[in-house]
Amino acid sequence: MRETPRAEPPQPRPHRASEHTTGASCSGTPHRSDGRPPHTPRGARQPDPLGRPGTTPPVPGRPALLSALVALAVVTWQVLVHGPLARLDERVSRSLVDAVPRPLSELASDLGDMTVALPVLACAMAYAVGRGRRVAALYAGLAMAAVPLLVVPLKEWTARPGPLEPWAQGYFPSGHTATAAVAYFGAALLVSNRLLPVAAVLTAVTGAGLVLRGFHWPLDVFASLCLSLLVLGVSSSRTRRSSG
Repeated sequence: MRETPRAEPPQPRPHRASEHTTGASCSGTPHRSDGRPPHTPRGARQPDPLGRPGTTPPVPGRPALLSALVALAVVTWQVLVHGPLARLDERVSRSLVDAVPRPLSELASDLGDMTVALPVLACAMAYAVGRGRRVAALYAGLAMAAVPLLVVPLKEWTARPGPLEPWAQGYFPSGHTATAAVAYFGAALLVSNRLLPVAAVLTAVTGAGLVLRGFHWPLDVFASLCLSLLVLGVSSSRTRRSSG
């Protein structure tokens, strides 16, 4: 009776991954054949404002910035020629003015006042400097400084009268809306991206208060939002390039 042959132990084959074990500390440790680590080290990831790895401040993409620029150009043109969009804007505004009690709408519109919005941004800038993000704080301050440099010439060029003061001029675009948007969104980007919804609510409340009180036409507010998006987009982009 023939003896059943015993199974031979497996022999290592050439050119298997087991040959590429340079740098392995022990058997069974995963490694790459080129000696590189299997993933990007956590320390190499760019931290967010709170120091957590792997995230960066959001930056509006080119399509969003281009759309904002086109919208701003179209709205400005309509205001200059008093086109159908501007006339519709005026009819809508007249139906909205004093739709809520004036003290409430005035309180909302005051969120875009320099004495309210600027201290918020200043505190966020101080926080960012303390966290070692001086470049981000600098560009946030420059973005805020750019608001009057852009808004005032547009006001003088368009010379749009106000809803309740037709004898006055210089209502387009809304300076209060731009101040609120750049200050609150800038502060959120410096402190924590989780505060972006809060910044959006504060900016929306400011714009609504301005329209409901009759301080601005709706298109004044909309144009300022477009302008603010452009300013914030450029500021965020420059911050990322400088940090990179």
